[in-house]
Formats: sequence, structure tokens, C-alpha cells
Amino acid sequence: MRVITGIAKGHKLKAPKGLNTRPTTDRIKETIFNIINVYPDDIVLDLFSGSGSVGIEFLSRGAKKCFFIDNDTSSYKAIIENIEKTKLKDKSETYKLNYTNALNVLKNKNIKLHYIFLDPPYSKDLINQSIILIDEYNLLAQDGIIIAEHEKELKLDCFKNKYVINTRNFGDTSVSFLKIKED
Repeated sequence: MRVITGIAKGHKLKAPKGLNTRPTTDRIKETIFNIINVYPDDIVLDLFSGSGSVGIEFLSRGAKKCFFIDNDTSSYKAIIENIEKTKLKDKSETYKLNYTNALNVLKNKNIKLHYIFLDPPYSKDLINQSIILIDEYNLLAQDGIIIAEHEKELKLDCFKNKYVINTRNFGDTSVSFLKIKED
């Protein structure tokens, strides 16, 4: 696992200990960043961060700030180590919280996010629950995008009335991009 491009290009990243995480593959990261554009004012949330590799990729490509959130101690330690190793600590805020508490913290800070990356443990319906809270707390900027990495079987159809959904498949894994529909 490595940073693909930008100011931290080539840095190898530490994965959390244990079998609780599935690091986002370089192939999936490359696809994501071929679809989106990262701008200097972008504020990003890497929810269920794992190693923090996707948030670090955003920062390496020029995003202004990234919030890294994971409730697992091993993941939290790996994120801190990877942020320090890539020298991106000044653009990062890291929280060891569960997703509901973390989203509430961001709501109370009145944060508007340009990109929200979700990659929770599979088979727990955490993506749908997270999107419901993101929507309720109005965390996504008007032109923002939610990027959800999930098991292929998971359908996000319940959000089709509010979001335009574009999904790419990679074997058993899918990545869905959700953008608020324009009126």
C-alpha cells in the first residue's frame, strides 16, 4: 500500500494490525482519483479510515484538510503513524470515535465536506446508516461527493431520489459516487 501521486508520492503506508480492515487497493484508488478532481480548498472526510490511505491520497493531491475517523485502536495508531510519515499532520484532524459520534462532532463544528469517503466493515449496513446521518446533519457541500466502497451486493437505491449515483465494480467490491441532484 502506497501513496500514488502528489507531494507524498511513493510513501509506503502501514496497515493496521489484525484482520479487521480491507485496505483500498491501488487500482481502486487510481480509479477514484481518475474520476474526481481535487482542489486546494477541498475538505475531506475519511470515515472508517483503516490506514488512512485514501485521505492521505487526497492530501497528497492538494486537498486543504482531511478528517480521519476510525474507532479501532490499531487503525487509529496506523493513521497517526502514516500521517506523520507523509508529513501531512498539519492538514489532518484524527479522531478515535465511532461514526455516529464523529459525524456529530463535525456537525457541531459546522463543517461542509467536499468529499466523504466511506469504507466501513462489510455486511453491517454502515454505509446506509452513515449516509442518512450525513444527510440529516447537512455535512456535504452542495457540490460535494460521497464515495462509498462496499460489497457488490449492497444497493444504495434508497438514496436515488436525492442523489445521482454512479457505481463502478471491481470483482466483489463496488465503489459508488453519490452527488446531490440539482433542482
